[in-house]
Amino acid sequence: MRELRVHIPQREYSIFIGAGILKASGALLRQCSNAAKAAVITDENVLPLYAAVVEDSLRHNGFAPATVVVPAGELSKSADVLLRVYDGLLAMELTRSDLIVALGGGVVGDLAGYAAATYLRGVPFAQMPTTLLAQVDSSVGGKVAVNLPHGKNLIGAFYQPKMVITDTGTLDTLPPRVFADGMGEIIKHGAIADASLFAVLESGHWDREEIIYANCDIKRRVVEADEYDTGGRMVLNFGHTFGHVIETADGFARYTHGEAVAIGMVMAAEFGERLGVTAAGTAARLKHVLTRYQLPIETDMACDLRTMLLDKKRSGGKLHLVLLRDIGKAAIHPFAVAELEKLL
Repeated sequence: MRELRVHIPQREYSIFIGAGILKASGALLRQCSNAAKAAVITDENVLPLYAAVVEDSLRHNGFAPATVVVPAGELSKSADVLLRVYDGLLAMELTRSDLIVALGGGVVGDLAGYAAATYLRGVPFAQMPTTLLAQVDSSVGGKVAVNLPHGKNLIGAFYQPKMVITDTGTLDTLPPRVFADGMGEIIKHGAIADASLFAVLESGHWDREEIIYANCDIKRRVVEADEYDTGGRMVLNFGHTFGHVIETADGFARYTHGEAVAIGMVMAAEFGERLGVTAAGTAARLKHVLTRYQLPIETDMACDLRTMLLDKKRSGGKLHLVLLRDIGKAAIHPFAVAELEKLL
């Protein structure tokens, strides 16, 4: 088991990475929590796979666990399902001194994290990500949210977990498409911050635990420098602004998040090359590595790019778009809304 420490003032926490460590989750959580009760929020797919293991470990270490189950899929990141989660927390009489555990992929992590941030004005929570996407991205950094019909993550907060417990063994139960979904974020991290990581992905020869650790370390460094996403952290949104347009256009049904971001990265790279900001050939390298990991690189779906103007990265009359200079080097470019509309 490996440990990575996130250093945010007054909110430091550990990320533990290793195979089979859900069995030790209760003991690990006792390092940071004196809670009596633990609400385990999970979805219908994860419930039969890992809930019993986590509940047993929590119980063995003095927690009284209860489970709140939500439907699997992006549509659970909604206000309606959030209210159902609150009902479950109230039914178990969870207090502010207790603990919420997010057991599942990015949807569960975002939903449970936002519930934790807002229930009783804040309850400590821990992330136990079970998908590759959640392990390398959404479980780290404290962004929690639910969606609105108008767009993705429009209701949200910054709320850091007390701990992240990443059991790499859970990846063995992922369908190929869900595993590929996480590869989209791993490729993104290489594209924006680490040319050597990108080259390793191009080669196809890498160790699972090492690649997860490396990606968490990239995100850790970015988050420590800009916790609230007002500056440098925006580079993590490479491909997301275009990708969120794709997700919104199909009602979060046709493409997974990683697939939409994969297409969005290609769109952003091609846009950057057209502007002369991105080195020629960058989009081609992205297409090659995305295809290698069974991710889409284009869509035939009609997308209203004006949806971008509702993006969270808009400030005043400008939208901050993340573009690559080259593989491993990203920059944030502010565009006036009127200018961007013409360019698109």
